[in-house]
Amino acid sequence: MSNLFSQEMQQQLKDLKSQLGKSSTEKTDKADKKPTEPVVLPTAKQVSKKVKQLDSEHLDDDKMLFMQAMAGVEPLADKNEITISNGASKEVDSATLSKRISAQGGDDETVSGLSDMQALLNPVSGDAYLSYKVATLQNKVFNQLKQGKLRWYDAVDIHGCSIEEAREAMLKLINQAKQNNETVVKIVHGKGTDAVLKTCVNGWLRQLSEVLAFCSAPNKDGGAGAVLVLLKKQKTA
Repeated sequence: MSNLFSQEMQQQLKDLKSQLGKSSTEKTDKADKKPTEPVVLPTAKQVSKKVKQLDSEHLDDDKMLFMQAMAGVEPLADKNEITISNGASKEVDSATLSKRISAQGGDDETVSGLSDMQALLNPVSGDAYLSYKVATLQNKVFNQLKQGKLRWYDAVDIHGCSIEEAREAMLKLINQAKQNNETVVKIVHGKGTDAVLKTCVNGWLRQLSEVLAFCSAPNKDGGAGAVLVLLKKQKTA
């Protein structure tokens, strides 16, 4: 089979192929070629001259060598800014918040020394049985209180009161009992859907130093809707 290309055209194809190969080789050589020009550092004399221009007399030989080595190095731009990432806020449960309040020494709003926040952070249900006593109180006396064997002298009914009104009424009852040297009183707080007043009474009484113990009243005295409170005896002069 005869060649379809003339000799002249074949020669032109060979020349083109040769040129393409040479161009590819030159590109590869340039890519792999490393710079051969030496890095020129300023001499110690040049650095010394620069020091004199800066009018500094506190540069020793080490600092001069460092300046010589760092010549030509450009410092990075310092915007003097700090980027703070805003992470997702975490929900704090009531127990953690209560610990924070206690650690902060009662930064929440208080009235007459009582913390509403500390009380409300420990909610109780309407049917819950309330029970509290100081460590020094004899169990025998506490059991008598729970059984309704200790006579209560005065009582207050805070049904339908606001939290402020309930707090004021409770404190008034306790102060009146102290003045009359009475040791047991009854507070009728009710149950309610959310038992807010019951929760508050439960929290307030625990904060009062004159309270030795309290518990939900026997059924005949109101049951879970009331508490009997045992107070310290007042010292007589």
